[in-house]
Amino acid sequence: MATFTSIPEGEKPLISIHPTNKIAKINENIYGGFTEHMGRCIYGGIYDPGNPLSDENGFRKDVIEAFQELKVPVVRYPGGNFVATYDWRDGIGPRDQRPARPELAWIGTETNEFGTDEFMKWCEVVGTEPYLCLNFGTGTLAEALGWLEYCNSDRNSYYANLRRKNGREKPYNVKYWALGNECWGPWQVEQMTKEDYAKKAWQWAKALKLLDPSITLILCGETGYSSWDYYVLNQCVKWSVHGLSGDTTKSFIDMHSIHIYTADNEHLPNATAPRAAERAIQMTSALIDLARIENKVPETVPRPTICFDEWNVWDPVRAPGEEGAEEKYTLSDALAVAVFLNAFIRQAKDMGMANIAQSVNVISPLMTTKDGLIKQTIWWPLLLFSKYMRGHTIALNVRSPEYTGRTNPYWIRGTIETPYIDACAVAGEDGYVNLAVTNVSEDKDFEVDLSGIKADKVEVHTVTGEHVQVTNTAEDQQVGIKESSWDGKGAFTFPKHSFTLLRWKP
Repeated sequence: MATFTSIPEGEKPLISIHPTNKIAKINENIYGGFTEHMGRCIYGGIYDPGNPLSDENGFRKDVIEAFQELKVPVVRYPGGNFVATYDWRDGIGPRDQRPARPELAWIGTETNEFGTDEFMKWCEVVGTEPYLCLNFGTGTLAEALGWLEYCNSDRNSYYANLRRKNGREKPYNVKYWALGNECWGPWQVEQMTKEDYAKKAWQWAKALKLLDPSITLILCGETGYSSWDYYVLNQCVKWSVHGLSGDTTKSFIDMHSIHIYTADNEHLPNATAPRAAERAIQMTSALIDLARIENKVPETVPRPTICFDEWNVWDPVRAPGEEGAEEKYTLSDALAVAVFLNAFIRQAKDMGMANIAQSVNVISPLMTTKDGLIKQTIWWPLLLFSKYMRGHTIALNVRSPEYTGRTNPYWIRGTIETPYIDACAVAGEDGYVNLAVTNVSEDKDFEVDLSGIKADKVEVHTVTGEHVQVTNTAEDQQVGIKESSWDGKGAFTFPKHSFTLLRWKP
C-alpha cells in the first residue's frame, strides 16, 4: 500500500518503491471525461458545425484528436445539473423538428440540435464509451426505460424501432447509466430527500436491470462522507431474492458516485485540497462495506466500486456556472490536479471510474477558439497520467516534511496528512515502472533519496513554471512538459512547485 511518514523540516526525504509488490489493478476508466450541455462544452466545444476545423458531422477535429491523445476511455453525458429537466426524446429525429426548450440548470435555451445519436456517433469517432445520466428531476421511469430501449434493445419494439427509423440499425449497447445527478443539492430541479431518493433509485434499478441485465448502474452519492451517502448505500446496496431471481452473483447497484471540487486563492491550501478527495474515497469504501455487513449481502455478490464522476479545481465565484464556468487555470491548479490523480492511483482497489469535469471549455483542460485549442496548465499532468499511469498500483512509502498551515476544506487537517511530496507508483503492462511525484512547496526544491530504482537510465517528464500563478494562453504557453533523463544514481531533486514523472525499466 501507499504510506506516508511525516519527518521534520531539514531531514532528507525518502521515497521507497517496491515494483514487484502490486496492490491493485488500475481501472482505466479513472481517466474518463464529462460533457454537459453547459456553456460552450457541447456547442462550440465538441460540436461546432460551420467551423473549418470541424468534420462533416460538425465535430471539432482538434478536440477529437485531443481526446484520442488522452486515450479517454469513457465520457459522461448529458449532465450534470442539465439532466434534471432533459427529455432525451427532444434530441432525436430530424433536427428541424426538434423542439427548443427552456434550460433551467444554467438559465438558457436548449436547441436539442445535438442529442443522443450525435453523442453516440461522436463517441464512436473518438473511440470512447458513452456513460449516460438519467433524469431524476422531471423525468419518469417510463422515459428512462424508453432511453435504455432506444440505446440497447435489438427487439421489435417501439423505441428500438424508432432508433432504426432514425438511421441506426444496431443497438449502441451503452454500458454505464447513472441514477440521477446530485439529487441531494438545493440547486437541483426536484431536489430529493435521501429517503425519497433511495426508494426511487432502488425501484428504477430493478426495472432497468429487468430490461437489460448487462448494464452497470451508478448510484447518486454526495461527497462520500455525508449522511446521504450512508443512507442511500444502506438502502440500495443490498441483495433481493425477488429482484435478482435468487442470483447471488449479481447486484442492482454497481457503483456509487461522489463529487468533489476544490479551490483556494492561496497556493498551498489549493494544492493540498484534493487530499479531501482521497479521504472521501476511503470513507465511501467503508460505508460500502458497512452497508454490505448490515444488509448481509452474500460475499459472492460483487462489491460496488466508486465512481468519482465529477472532480476538478473549480471556484464558482471566480467562474460562475451560469456564465459558462470558463476557468483560467494556473500552475497551482495543475499541481492540485496531479494530487487528485495521485489519490485515484493510490486508491485503485476502490476506483471504478473518475470523470474530470468537464472535458471542453467548461472548467476544462481544453479551451477552443475559432482557430484552435488552448491546452491549459491542468492538461499536462492529466496527459502524463493518462499516457503512463496504467497497469497496477504498487507499494511505496514517502517520508517527507508536511505542510501544516490552513487547509481547504478545513477538516483535512484533522483527518489526513498533507505532505510536501505527494507520490504514487505504477507497474505498467509495458514493463516500465512509473513514479509520479508532486512537490507542492512554493519555494523549496527537495533532494530525495529514492530506494527501489534499479536502472541506468530514467526518463524524466517535468511540469512546472516560473511561479505558481502562471497560466497558458493562445499566445503564450507558460506550462508544458520538459523531457530529460537521469542516470538513476544518488538522490533526485524534485523542483519547487512541480509535477515530475520518472519512468524506467528494472
